[in-house]
Amino acid sequence: MKIIFYEQHADAALWMRDLAHALPEADLREWQPGDTAPADYAIVWRAPRELFANRPDLKAVFNLGAGVDAILDVERTQPGTLPANAMLVRLEDTGMSQQMVEYATHAVLRYMRRFDEYETLQREGRWEKLKAHPRASFTVGVLGLGVLGTQVARALAAFGVPVRGYSRGEKRIEGVTTYAGEARFDAFLDGVKVLINLLPHTPDTEGILNGRTFAKLARGAYLVNLARGPHLVDEDLLDALRSGQIAAATLDVFHTEPLPHDHPFWRTPRITVTPHISAETLREESVVQIAQKIQALERGEPVSGVVDPKRGY
Repeated sequence: MKIIFYEQHADAALWMRDLAHALPEADLREWQPGDTAPADYAIVWRAPRELFANRPDLKAVFNLGAGVDAILDVERTQPGTLPANAMLVRLEDTGMSQQMVEYATHAVLRYMRRFDEYETLQREGRWEKLKAHPRASFTVGVLGLGVLGTQVARALAAFGVPVRGYSRGEKRIEGVTTYAGEARFDAFLDGVKVLINLLPHTPDTEGILNGRTFAKLARGAYLVNLARGPHLVDEDLLDALRSGQIAAATLDVFHTEPLPHDHPFWRTPRITVTPHISAETLREESVVQIAQKIQALERGEPVSGVVDPKRGY
């Protein structure tokens, strides 16, 4: 079995070492421009179109992340990028859920207990007690109930705040009020105090965090974007902050990463910026999962995490 590996920013030597240990029977190589030799499997993150070209025998492409939008964006703009018979497989959790739960929980509790405002008071040298937001009306809405969104919704419900979840199809989560389908989107948003975005990035969801969406939330709501930068219309958020419809935002993802130094988000006091660290790919856990799936495919067995390119997840 022949495997090619590509990850533009990773320590490729460590990935190659761990993959070779997990798949000793494989002929494993790091892909370089000009490599057109046969391959059965590709393990990639943000790979160029050239890697996929002229590979009719490729059985599967393993994406080093839960979101496959980078690959599908290339396919949409340059149809035929992905070999017709190769399945696209995403990572499933591999430690990302716990990281995302920690990040989202911190953001929600920080706003509910008004720690963000206490940080401002400290800088101003002011001793002032602020009343915490009432727990019973501090409604949290989780956009996207995939593996990560479901875990975040469950974790937040345990704090006793009202939690809503929105997804394309029907979902049932104990302690969470769920909404499904476009017709129920406005009902999901109505009165939400903290909106957490964990949607997959598809043409249908791009720009969904916009002025219309913000207007449906409770006055002085909070935004936490943990999915993809293109979900957010940047200027609409700045307008909503200026008007007070949005009180503050925590952003971990952006249209351009790293976030350009001249972007207004850096200079907006009520925006918290983190450098796409809410749920990082953990190498050791990812290698185990990918190796197990490749071995299953070699035995002719089905695997989970297969992406429907038309839906984008």
